[in-house]
Amino acid sequence: MTAKNLRAALAADSDLGAGNVLLKLREHGAAPDGPGITFDTAVDGRPPWTPLTLGVLDERVAARAAWLHERGVQPRDPVAVYVTSAADCFLNFLALTRLGAIPALMNGNMPGEIAVPFVRRLRAVGIITDQTHRALLDKDNGEHVLELGDLGHIDAAETGGGDPERAPAHYRHHADDPVAITHSSGTTRIPAAVVHSHASLFAAVRRIRLTEPRPSGVVRELSVLPAAHAAGIITVNQALCNRYELLYMSAQGGEFVHSGAIVLDAIERWRPTGVFGFAVTWAELARYDLTERDLGSVRVWFNTGDSAHEAHIRRLVAAGSHPQYTPDGPVDVPGSRFIDGIGSTEMGHSAFHITHRPGSDRYGRCVGKPYPFAEVALLDLSTGEEVPVGAVGHVALKSPTLAPGYWNDSVTTYRTRFRGWYLTGDLMYRDAEGWYYHVDRAVDAVDLGGGRWLYTALSEERILVGCPDVRDCTVVAGREGDRVVTDVLLMLAAGADPDIDRAPAVREALGEAAAATLRRVVVVPDSEIVVGPTGKVRKFLMRQRHLAATGA
Repeated sequence: MTAKNLRAALAADSDLGAGNVLLKLREHGAAPDGPGITFDTAVDGRPPWTPLTLGVLDERVAARAAWLHERGVQPRDPVAVYVTSAADCFLNFLALTRLGAIPALMNGNMPGEIAVPFVRRLRAVGIITDQTHRALLDKDNGEHVLELGDLGHIDAAETGGGDPERAPAHYRHHADDPVAITHSSGTTRIPAAVVHSHASLFAAVRRIRLTEPRPSGVVRELSVLPAAHAAGIITVNQALCNRYELLYMSAQGGEFVHSGAIVLDAIERWRPTGVFGFAVTWAELARYDLTERDLGSVRVWFNTGDSAHEAHIRRLVAAGSHPQYTPDGPVDVPGSRFIDGIGSTEMGHSAFHITHRPGSDRYGRCVGKPYPFAEVALLDLSTGEEVPVGAVGHVALKSPTLAPGYWNDSVTTYRTRFRGWYLTGDLMYRDAEGWYYHVDRAVDAVDLGGGRWLYTALSEERILVGCPDVRDCTVVAGREGDRVVTDVLLMLAAGADPDIDRAPAVREALGEAAAATLRRVVVVPDSEIVVGPTGKVRKFLMRQRHLAATGA
């Protein structure tokens, strides 16, 4: 079957979802010697960077399904997965969904003292760990003593030892069956356990990724997204269904994000046509002179999570290449595309999208327009009505991609619902042409009075544009008594002079009202930036730290 016919057959298969992609690829005749997944770590004796064909991937998943089934894993059993490598994460995810169990994927950077209560709240029957994460769970975490169900601790190194021939038949999922639990970034609280259904976590793949035109030639994708994330599962499923080659990188050295050097090295070695990452990934790449690296294979950069900054996007689209059609045929010319897609774990997939190219000028935190499957409203929560064009409102969403709720947490589930909408926690405005602009997370915005607000994300965007030698920045604002104070923390580009007074440029970028709250502008090392497991800045903790440091 050709790739085009296979994609059409998959898109039309109403039983296909996030929990049975391997099964459906087999049923629809996908070639077993075609692409599966490549990992940067060893898999069951196969060296790192060895491509696993679709057939080998399926066989390795069946081995794990057999091993877990023989130890008692049953349909609808929640099983936590707390590991370092992308291979351990995805192979066990696929095995557990084959059994109809519910894998709860945990970011490997989640500290042990947070992981223990998180797993306890799951009421998991067991947890799959590697040695590093077993040690984090076993150490003294104060009052946090982990109690598990019958399966207890499972060593990820052993699960691949099952006999694939003994794997049970694939569980038949209903559209509403839970197929994964992932977690929020944990920027404002302990990470929340987000439930995804068989249908919801595949809705965007079915409606967009399987119906959009397939690029000509070989498509090679590189993902540096956290594997234990909804975006990670979506990336794997869309690559498998489109028969793309995929390299999935693992977290390196216990860091919150891959270092820019690791990502650049992987691009030069793998030669991908597309690279997936979070906004923090592009900030990491901004450390380096991209003209000194061979990035010519990259045609598209894909961003999700937080919206990316203009200063970072412009550097990326200047790198890479794209085809240009001439009378003599297509030729590759410099410059690439950047697809920005803001989206949270709960949204299940980015609801907005915009494509930047060399020469693009629609920035200012423009996140584009909604996908056809998403219905969006910007609401005034005091009245429940939509705000007018140009006014900032709370983002409300209806979408088939939405997570059904939070595992064992109905209170949080219903607090995020408002008159039939899901509230994403974001603040945006819409212009007269229907373009949406993200200004901040609601928890980070500060009321300055008189109808004026300080939006920290929009302020960071403006500072980066106004201060070219600043690689990244964080705006921390909050109330100190009866006044608002703002600290701006700058991370400088290589070679930038730390002694230059950047306060005037920062004030100009902030605007008059916000500039009046500015307390200090300080250059800081990366170690002072407090981030959650996925690399998002935890501004509320930083605000508390800086208020304490100044004696407030």
